[in-house]
Amino acid sequence: MNILPFLDFLNIHVVDVLDIISVALLFYFLYRLIRGTAAFNIFFGLLSFYILWKLVVLFRMELLSELLGQFVSVGIIALIIVFQPEIRQFLLFLGSKNPLKKANFLIWKERTRHQNIPRINAIVQACVHMSASFTGALIVITREHNLEEYIQTGEMINARTSRELIETIFFKNTPLHDGALIINQQTMVAARCILPVSHQENIPSSMGLRHRSAIGITELTDAIAVVVSEQTGAISCCIDREIKQGISSEELKTILENIYTNKIDVK
Repeated sequence: MNILPFLDFLNIHVVDVLDIISVALLFYFLYRLIRGTAAFNIFFGLLSFYILWKLVVLFRMELLSELLGQFVSVGIIALIIVFQPEIRQFLLFLGSKNPLKKANFLIWKERTRHQNIPRINAIVQACVHMSASFTGALIVITREHNLEEYIQTGEMINARTSRELIETIFFKNTPLHDGALIINQQTMVAARCILPVSHQENIPSSMGLRHRSAIGITELTDAIAVVVSEQTGAISCCIDREIKQGISSEELKTILENIYTNKIDVK
């Protein structure tokens, strides 16, 4: 058996190196785009299927490769449908004035861990005050996914997180109190943001639109959603599709510290 055809890939040329680098860059941008979302797992599932198909073709298993090839050809259409929001965001990114600077790709700027930590005390204290005054609120705190597509639906703020500003935003007579406040690291990025609503059938009827939106955003991303009920003043926290209702301020602070700081307090 002649195995030399299987060793052809060892003859690497300059064009091959450029090809590998280009693919690596493409996958890096895709990772930056879909990390922390439900699309991340779908993408790796499709990638695994594609690698399996290439291995079948490499070993010349003609019947199986033809069968898998049909799925791959149809899968391109499914890929466009499933990743429509991500493809739109990627095209918007390419069409921006300075995409390389925006992506922070060529210059790796290492941020300190403290800079990435949300101002937990400010968020918790705001929730306590709003709970006492029965002020409804929906606060979403990012993790890996930056929630850019949801930020674009709201009003840009880009202000340092503070208890006073959070309470002002959700004050009933302000135009920004409807919708969600999105916090990225220590910055309140946007308010009055529109979030996807969960369609789970087991959600109690006592939960309003804020609670359903909190569950909805955690179904599609890795974000943390904090809700203050306007009717009862109860504080709830939603993580990975699961919502904990009626938690105390100490419990909320502990949850956020365990996720973001490993019990390192941020004033």
